[in-house]
Amino acid sequence: MLSVHQKRRISQVIGENRPVVIISHINPDGDSIGSSLAFAMYLKKHELDVTVIIPNEVPEFLNWLPGYELVKIYSKSKGACIDMVANAGTIFLVDFNDPDRLGGLKDYLEKSDAFKMLIDHHQRPVEFTDTTISEPWRGSVGEMIYLLIKDMGDQQLIDKNIATCLYVAIITDTGNFRYGSSYSEIFSIAGDLVEKGIDKDMIFSLVYDSYSVERMKLLGYCMSEKLVVLQKYHTAYIYISKEELNKYNHQVGDTEGFVNVPFSIKGVKVTALMIEKSDHVKLSLRSKGPFSVDRFAAEYFSGGGHINAAGGQSDISLQETTKRFEELIARHADEIV
Repeated sequence: MLSVHQKRRISQVIGENRPVVIISHINPDGDSIGSSLAFAMYLKKHELDVTVIIPNEVPEFLNWLPGYELVKIYSKSKGACIDMVANAGTIFLVDFNDPDRLGGLKDYLEKSDAFKMLIDHHQRPVEFTDTTISEPWRGSVGEMIYLLIKDMGDQQLIDKNIATCLYVAIITDTGNFRYGSSYSEIFSIAGDLVEKGIDKDMIFSLVYDSYSVERMKLLGYCMSEKLVVLQKYHTAYIYISKEELNKYNHQVGDTEGFVNVPFSIKGVKVTALMIEKSDHVKLSLRSKGPFSVDRFAAEYFSGGGHINAAGGQSDISLQETTKRFEELIARHADEIV
């Protein structure tokens, strides 16, 4: 996985004992948080000064993860985070392929003189770091961090806490191995993590069985009132306004997983979740089979991601976005098989 140069550089990071910052993307998910914390705890075992910076709030169902005390949230501690980026010797960028996904942190990253390394599995990474580890065929960055530690000859340093974070990273980005995991190595890695003593049943419960009553009511409302099924095109989507989110006391992370629910409908092969924000509409896209939502998002919604999982945004109204989405899906109907 690591090139000779990258392995040498990580060895230098460990040896020079300068502050290290790990930064993940805005609107963090299980892979970004789990991978970042696992990597941070690994570097801490080498007695490094490590901080994980997240651009904005972390979903409640992830703030129990081991190592969470290493997290600084930029939106809450801007001054401290800016100083950490400015003083870092090395900055690792985890689980995103474009500096635009850093929000307000982007400008400070660009000003930093630190050595920068990207570790990511999304398609078409932008060249904004000194070196890039890109493996878009992998289901999660969690696997990449596991293999990085192994390549460094430090597999014995993966303890139960690091393994727990890596396992969360893997299961959340693969939907508990439902997608992005059709290769044997990922199960071998998961098996190694189980051998480290993780409680996979407890992890599943903490991630998937700890939602609020309001979140469940919002999901029920979406299924009843906001689900549109385009049977002719094997497509379904959910659209939610700001007012509807407020009505159900929406918290960060509450809509996580909503985009996957319509796959339970027979014949549905493409799904979308459209959420109205203050100045744009956020889109999450998923597919089964050969239809590339990554290409679809990149072409029409200034986004991207993976072949079967991508995101984007629309600068027109929510109503106009749903109309445009339907028109575009109809245009690509022959590709959805």
